[in-house]
Amino acid sequence: MKRQIIQIDEEKCNGCGLCIPTCPEGALQIIDEKARLISDLFCDGLGACIGECPEGAISTVEREAEPYDEAKVMENIIKAGPNTIKAHLKHLKDHDQSKYYEQAVKILMDKEIPVPEDEAEPACVSAGCPGLKAQALEPLQSQEPQSIKLSSELRQWPVQLHLLNPSAPYLENADLLISADCVPFAFPNFHQHFMKGKIVITLCPKLDKGIDLYIEKLAQIFKTQNINSITVARMEVPCCGGIEFIVQKALEKAGKDMEVKCSVVSIKGDIL
Repeated sequence: MKRQIIQIDEEKCNGCGLCIPTCPEGALQIIDEKARLISDLFCDGLGACIGECPEGAISTVEREAEPYDEAKVMENIIKAGPNTIKAHLKHLKDHDQSKYYEQAVKILMDKEIPVPEDEAEPACVSAGCPGLKAQALEPLQSQEPQSIKLSSELRQWPVQLHLLNPSAPYLENADLLISADCVPFAFPNFHQHFMKGKIVITLCPKLDKGIDLYIEKLAQIFKTQNINSITVARMEVPCCGGIEFIVQKALEKAGKDMEVKCSVVSIKGDIL
């Protein structure tokens, strides 16, 4: 499979080893006085090591690579002890990798290994996920007459990224709204505030399994269509931050540098 993975420029690498501590997954080792990627299976491609290299020898590239394997990574992580476990979980959480985070915590629980206290709740893990917490919400009293008629601002069909054709003519010169699936249900004025004048694309980084496919499809759109602007609308729950990650990765893949405006909506319907 093709995916993002790090590469090391041997001519630039001086073997200082500063990148090693920032890779708790154990994908890097110093061999023959150079940093080496020892296994595709251990590299998640997120590039936490890049900023630690004083020589600029590390970058990410898309190439054929074995799929990242969280189970194999956790074998090394657990052997390295509690501090490495904590660093690995924080790394996954900071990069909105909720799927791998859930796998890692499940492996710890199955082996009856304590989950570090700081990491026990914030990310999306089964019932501990803030986005899955059951809450009863009191409806707000409307200030508008009940007889008012609103018009739809939808300008195209379909809206789901899974179903969207990257070559669709309505994408040319479009102002894009990339929205989490839940936002229209939480924000009552979604059409007028967010959708007006925009082409809308919806997705869910928590439930949908095709994040790599989403990055690829959005990159196609950004690369082949002239996009005027990009607005992201997402919910306040942590896993929804994956939308921003997907959009940024797609822009990088398309070789585009664009401002992305982001609005975060609370589950009570406020813009935060």
